[in-house]
Amino acid sequence: MSLIGNIIWLIFGGFLTAIWYFIVGVGFCITIIGIPFGLQCFKIGLLTLMPFGANVREANPPTGCLATIFNIIWIFAGGIWVALGHLVFGLLLAITIIGIPFARQHFKLLALTFAPFGKEVYYT
Repeated sequence: MSLIGNIIWLIFGGFLTAIWYFIVGVGFCITIIGIPFGLQCFKIGLLTLMPFGANVREANPPTGCLATIFNIIWIFAGGIWVALGHLVFGLLLAITIIGIPFARQHFKLLALTFAPFGKEVYYT
């Protein structure tokens, strides 16, 4: 089921969204200061390519205060707007029964895009 969901996801915008995250990640990685943020963009881009069958959890062991500082910078630098975009798309898709599985993927991306530092993606 996750293969079919991922294929439908990619056709209806997931591929272009992942490409965008990868481009932004490369842009961040041009500067030394932006490398941690670029790596998070790559992590989000990979989840955007295959959200079905993936889960987001807190990193074990906890990452510490540096992740908190980076998350605060991420939120103020635009992470809140990306997260709100996933929230809006998730709510719109949740209106229809067919859209509920895709809404759940947007809510998963919402959790990762709001504060990506200290979180990891794993596939079941």
